[in-house]
Amino acid sequence: MTDCLFCRIVAGEIPSQQVRAGERTYAFRDVQPQAPTHVLIVPREHYANAAELAAARPELVAELVADAAAVAAEEGLTDRGYRLVFNTGPDAQQSVQHVHLHLLGGRSFGWPPG
Repeated sequence: MTDCLFCRIVAGEIPSQQVRAGERTYAFRDVQPQAPTHVLIVPREHYANAAELAAARPELVAELVADAAAVAAEEGLTDRGYRLVFNTGPDAQQSVQHVHLHLLGGRSFGWPPG
C-alpha cells in the first residue's frame, strides 16, 4: 500500500533504525519510545490489524512473537522481562493501520503506573 507508513518503511522509502530483518518480518525502533527499549515488529505484507493478520496468516503472528523474543534477548531484556502489545482499532490507540507488535522493556511496568 503506497500510502501506508509501515509499508513505506519496510520498502526502504522512509528511513528507520533497523533492529532485525527477516524474509517476512521487519523490526525497527519506535520514533516515539514509551520505554527505554521500544521496538516495532511488523510483517512485510500489509494487514490492517492483529485480528486481520490472525485470520489470514496465524503462522505469521507466531513469527512476529518469535522475532520479538529474539530482539528481547539481543537487547538483554529476558532476565527482567518485557511487554508485547498489539493495539487494534481507534479505542486502543492504533495509530498506523498496519499491524505492528510493540516490544517494550528496560523499565518496570508495575501497577499502578508511575
